[in-house]
Amino acid sequence: MAGLPGLKPLVAVGQVTSTPDKELNFAACAGLVREASRRGACLVFLPEGFDYIGSDTAQTLSLAEGLDGDLMGRYAELARDCGVWLSLGGFHERGRDWPTTQRIYNCHALLDAAGRLVAVYRKTHLCDVELEGRVTMKESSFTNPGTEIVPPVSTPAGKLGLSICYDLRFPEISLALRRAGAEILTYPSAFTVPTGSAHWEVLLRARAIESQCYVVAAAQTGKNHERRTSYGHALVVDPWGAVVAQCREGTGLCYAEIDLDYLHRIRREIPVHSHRRPDLYGTVASAP
Repeated sequence: MAGLPGLKPLVAVGQVTSTPDKELNFAACAGLVREASRRGACLVFLPEGFDYIGSDTAQTLSLAEGLDGDLMGRYAELARDCGVWLSLGGFHERGRDWPTTQRIYNCHALLDAAGRLVAVYRKTHLCDVELEGRVTMKESSFTNPGTEIVPPVSTPAGKLGLSICYDLRFPEISLALRRAGAEILTYPSAFTVPTGSAHWEVLLRARAIESQCYVVAAAQTGKNHERRTSYGHALVVDPWGAVVAQCREGTGLCYAEIDLDYLHRIRREIPVHSHRRPDLYGTVASAP
């Protein structure tokens, strides 16, 4: 689609309810990818935990695979069969250090339409939060943090910057990706209901406005297992900060056209990137 004159590239954003059952999860995600391909999408986004969401830490670790494992091989074949790029955010990866650490990485894998793995980002900000009486998460207890921000990748929809879920709360990463040339930022997520209802949309819109990028956020929704329910509301925000697509309740897809001419017009009209003062930031003395 991106190569056809006069047509803007179409992206599809998935909303799923992953469980500990990897086969059922793959069937559901593959169905969405095929549907998006039939609609003409060039790039399909799936959320954090698209592979599975374990019911406890032991199960989460036991189900993890390497990037060279069976599941990623099946997604590579799916990308080839459908002729679409796949943003697979929040894959539970057993890295090369698994034998010694017994810890995994929260990994955002990007596949091109030939099924090639073109980029891998490992989540750098791990979600350790405790909302008294409501939500307790300690991702760092079983996950290694990533050590780098990955440069944006040229895709049929635009230059894509990779992040994952909790990274959304850190504008530093979105601004770093913008400086590196990103036109689309993606935050595949599995927000909880308490944090999602309060912060989800406003954070996504803020990241879009400050970076003047499209922001794409696939999401988990509904009851993943007996102890977890996800917020949903997968959406796309344009560079002006407007929500241009959003999933309804339940599993499914929403679609958005990526208009890079519009993006560059906004950047020309409000050139915040050239107005930034890096000579000042980070130099304020702490209060006594």
